[in-house]
This record gives sequence, C-alpha cells and structure tokens, in this order.
Amino acid sequence: MSKVREPYAYLKSLVALALIFLCLVAAQWQYHRGVDRHARNSMIEKRIALSEIPSSAAITPLAAEWRTVSILGKFDPTQQILLRNRYSEGVYGFEVLTLFKDENQKKFWVDRGWVKAGANATTQPVIRKVPEGVVTINGRVRLDSSLPRGSFFALPANGSGLISKLDAQSRLNTEDYYIDLLSGSDPSLTPAVTAQLPELSDGPHMAYALQWLFFAGLVVYGRILIRRPR
Repeated sequence: MSKVREPYAYLKSLVALALIFLCLVAAQWQYHRGVDRHARNSMIEKRIALSEIPSSAAITPLAAEWRTVSILGKFDPTQQILLRNRYSEGVYGFEVLTLFKDENQKKFWVDRGWVKAGANATTQPVIRKVPEGVVTINGRVRLDSSLPRGSFFALPANGSGLISKLDAQSRLNTEDYYIDLLSGSDPSLTPAVTAQLPELSDGPHMAYALQWLFFAGLVVYGRILIRRPR
C-alpha cells in the first residue's frame, strides 16, 4: 500500500510547495507596495512643508510636485473642464479645471476646487467666474499624469446650452503639470472646497504581507498534519 500512496504524497508536497511559493510572492508584493506608499507619503509631507516657489522661478514638475507655488498670469474661461464623479461630504459634484497662461506664456490647467452638480445631467453647476486680467494664484504643483484619461464634461465657450465634451489630455499645448488652487490675489479665487491631499497613511500593506506569511505557515503546518506514515 505504501507504493500506492507514495505518488500522492509527492503530489501533496508539490501542491504545498506551490501554495507556499504563491504566498511568499504575495507577501513580497504587499511589502514592496507598503514601502513605496510610505516613501510616497514621506515625500508629500516633506514637500508640502517647504517654502513657496516664487513666481519668478521655473517649475520643474518632478522636483516641484506637491510644493506650493505663486504664479502670475491670466485665466482662459473659454477652456474649462468638469471632472466627473467627485464627492464632497457625500454630495456628488465636479472638479473645475480652467486653463491658465502665466507671464511666460506657459499654459496649464488649474484645479479650482469642487462644485455641486446641477439638478440633472443637462443642468450646468453653478461655477464662480474667474477674474479678468492678470492675477496671482497660489497652489500646489501636480503632475498632469494624475489627471483622469479620456473625454470629460466641459462647459461650452459661450456658457450656455448643453454641456459638451473636451479631452483633458488634448493638452492644448499645456505643460506637464497642473495646479491645485489654494488662493489668489482676488478673494474670489479661493475655492469653497479645495482639491484634497491624498490620505497620508501607509495603509494595510505590511499587515497583508504578514498575513500572507501566516498563510504560508499554515500550508506547512497543514502538510505536516496530513502526512501519513508509510
């Protein structure tokens, strides 16, 4: 009978080894996710604590991401995007992005914060008008790769009629960054609800890594329990 059982014993061991390997791979994946998230959070906390980048300084997106900056220029109210599926305290609405041209003629999007959605899909939300002429804006630098891809609702240039569409990534010769608006030289520029920082917690990744190691240990223990003497 031992000769009959032996192939099954090898099979059980192979299955156990495969499960242990998968658990270790999953544990390593969660561990590295936790390390990356911790590094990302540390970078954000460090940069938001730095002094403001003055308007006269050039913005290097990768090095300036999350830092506050002061920029002089003009808004283009004919180029506005409403990013869908944005919530504030459980209320559905949009993030309002308006094109901005600085004093060096560089164009980029400015996230002017959250607004409540209209009564239905064809009703435009109430959006505060941008000031005319040159203004100074203060906000956080964000990489435009964090903008959603695809086409989004956009306000028509004439400000009336149905909501049309505009591609947020069409760029319109824009820079590789955008600005989360915090305030400006005109009081009307301060958003009622500013774009929120991401949650700066390390999340459950390390706990999940330990959990997968525990599962690997259970597989080893289970294989010992089902092992029968020859």
